[in-house]
Amino acid sequence: MEDKLSIAIAQIAPVWLNKSATINKVESAILEASAQNASLVCFGETLLPGYPFWLDLTGGSKFNDPVQKEIFAHYLSQAVSIEEGDLGSICSLAKEKQIAVYLGIAERAGDRGGHSVYCSLVYIDRSGLIQSVHRKLMPTYEERLSWSIGDGHGLRVHSLESFTVGGLNCWENWMPMARSALYAQGENLHVAVWPGNTNNTIDVTRHLAKENRMYVLSVSGLMRREDIGPDVPHHDLIFGNAQDFPGDGGSCIAAPDGSWIVEPLGPEETVLTAVIDMQTVREERQNFDPSGHYSRPDVFELRVNRERQKLTTFSDEKLTTSSDE
Repeated sequence: MEDKLSIAIAQIAPVWLNKSATINKVESAILEASAQNASLVCFGETLLPGYPFWLDLTGGSKFNDPVQKEIFAHYLSQAVSIEEGDLGSICSLAKEKQIAVYLGIAERAGDRGGHSVYCSLVYIDRSGLIQSVHRKLMPTYEERLSWSIGDGHGLRVHSLESFTVGGLNCWENWMPMARSALYAQGENLHVAVWPGNTNNTIDVTRHLAKENRMYVLSVSGLMRREDIGPDVPHHDLIFGNAQDFPGDGGSCIAAPDGSWIVEPLGPEETVLTAVIDMQTVREERQNFDPSGHYSRPDVFELRVNRERQKLTTFSDEKLTTSSDE
């Protein structure tokens, strides 16, 4: 098998809380990554249509507050419905360009009624098929005011040439058991997605790389004060309280020995590619393989529930009629 793989970071800002316009930016970044011969391109946490930065800026915890209701209603209206085909054009482009995509979305989940938002990480393969949708296991702190709690259904890895790739959302990357669930499936290329904060990526990226002797691609979104558009509900309140960079980037790539391939990027929009080599994974696994020769399954066992959680199960019985005639 071909040992080398070209991977791309797409550190871009959304057209904040505007689904259709952000899809256009995502597709432009996919085209740019494809032009650089990337086989995989990755985007930040809930990049489509944007991270809920307003919560810190508007008193997000106020109960029954009309401001929070109006902003959330707008967020919900712009969230991604996979069932309704919102990712169709992105899937078609992935197929056309033969490029895999990891994309962070705010998902309006039809299988949970369609009125709650999940922080989801979607993997689209090079044939344009959605292979997994991972809903964030535990939204962090104020995120719980806008996102619902996910499940283990998307804790899956995928073959990509000679590599096995998996991914997690933001602080899930600090969850040892979530990481272990991916490691045990042979992961050797990990995608960690973030809303945009160098303080998050600079430590955990290298830690994960050394822990599982794998490549780690941390991809962040970008959010600038000027990205808060005038059509966003309560624009003046959000804009007036925002810093210059609510999301300052920090995307980076670490090698299996923890060294930097791409050091954390500054607050700029860019599509950047790097070539990784499976031979380096093999070399680093020689002395430490946490799911192989350095594991102790006789002592430790992790059980993972990958059923998609749902509220109801319907059993429709076929109605029959009988006649004495």
